[in-house]
Amino acid sequence: MAWNEPGNSGGKDPWGQRNDDQGPPDLDEVVKKLQQKFGGLFGGSSKGGSTGGSSSGSGFGVSGSLIAILGLIAWGLSGLYIIEEGYQGVVLRLGAYNQSTGPGLHWYPRFIDTIDKVDVSGVRSAKLGYQSDESLMLTQDENIIDIRFDVQYQVKNDPEAARDYLFNVRDPDETLRQATASAVREVIGKSKMDFVITEGREIVTIDAKNQLQETLDLYRTGLIVTNFTMQNAQAPLQVKAAFDDVVEAREDSVRYVNEAETYSNDILPKARGLSARTIAEAEAYLAEVVADAEGRTDRFLKVLGEYEKAPEITRKRLYLDSMESVLSNSGKVLVDVKGGNNMLYLPLDRLRNEGAAARSATAESTGSSTTSSSSVSQRIRDSIRRREVR
Repeated sequence: MAWNEPGNSGGKDPWGQRNDDQGPPDLDEVVKKLQQKFGGLFGGSSKGGSTGGSSSGSGFGVSGSLIAILGLIAWGLSGLYIIEEGYQGVVLRLGAYNQSTGPGLHWYPRFIDTIDKVDVSGVRSAKLGYQSDESLMLTQDENIIDIRFDVQYQVKNDPEAARDYLFNVRDPDETLRQATASAVREVIGKSKMDFVITEGREIVTIDAKNQLQETLDLYRTGLIVTNFTMQNAQAPLQVKAAFDDVVEAREDSVRYVNEAETYSNDILPKARGLSARTIAEAEAYLAEVVADAEGRTDRFLKVLGEYEKAPEITRKRLYLDSMESVLSNSGKVLVDVKGGNNMLYLPLDRLRNEGAAARSATAESTGSSTTSSSSVSQRIRDSIRRREVR
């Protein structure tokens, strides 16, 4: 049933007004009623003293609500933030630590929380001993040493470390520098100067680094030492020349000792080998002489036994054996000249040697080979004739 049909709610329109003339509703009246309803919904007054005042109040209420909604959306979007890789975010709520956030997209209520970003990947550096009188330190043996250190460090990649770096100490970098000076002075004060300058450089560096890290952890600075290097360690300039002489003398001593050990390592094995060879040769000679003597003794005893049985036969046998032994190694020939009383001695071995020398000379000089051969033969024949004449 339409609102303007007969019998419809006593002739009232949908907005509760009577429609006596059964005509279409007034458009301005409809808009005004809608404004009043929405004004009441968003906190505006639906009642007013006049038509103009009621319309103005309702419009202000709708505009204020829209502004509030847009402001709320903008506030929420402004709370989005990003923590880059290599950073740690520290969230403060009303000035007090609330939580730590890692890399990624996060949200916080603006004007209530604040964000501090801490670089945990960047390497920082500090130097010790590059300022006046800062490098001079006292050693255990009451000497003064000039020493310099370079320290590289960074914030630990840990949420707790980021909080400690921001809040536990007032100036973490200056605290590290002072802790470095304290650690180095403590280690140097327990070491002797020669040890620090020469072979103890690495040990001193490691001890100072460990001492520094223990101090930083005790203060909860959130820092970690990545590299600790001793750049210089020497005597003060006033006495540097004397200490350089001492160092050179020590190096020369070490060099001479090494050379002596090298020479000893070269000579001793040779001497031991020669000694062992000499002893072995002596033992072999001893065994040979003893065996030969025993053999000669045994042979003599056997010959003695035979001699006692038949002296004449044994004596003649010994003579013949001796002559055979003597003459077997000689190239001499004895010729019994018929009708003479003397025996001709021919030194054939010497003649052979002369013939060999002549043949070698002939081989060297091919042009005179025939002449040399005939002359050698002639000399041999002449020598034989002379001996026959004698």
